[in-house]
Amino acid sequence: MSNYKLIGRTLLHALGVLAYTAFAVTIISSGETLFGDGPAVWGGVAFLMLFVLSATVVGLLVLGKPVALFITGERKEAVTFLAATVAWLAILTAAMLAIRLAMA
Repeated sequence: MSNYKLIGRTLLHALGVLAYTAFAVTIISSGETLFGDGPAVWGGVAFLMLFVLSATVVGLLVLGKPVALFITGERKEAVTFLAATVAWLAILTAAMLAIRLAMA
């Protein structure tokens, strides 16, 4: 995989994590509106289901391609893909923190 393609694909995976995280936060922030004053057990179940779904989606976005590459014997590419995705996640996290601090 070329460096240009690697950078693009890993950035897309990291942006996918960012988009899904923003979606999950929107759902959690709207919890009272969505679930009202009903029994607390259903809110808890919904929260835990969202947590499990989030772990699955983010796990696939971060680990799916590296694991597939590793299984097919492309170990160096797998490690590089994972490291690049994590690096993008760190950059995006730093950007979100900087934006948040700038708004404070």
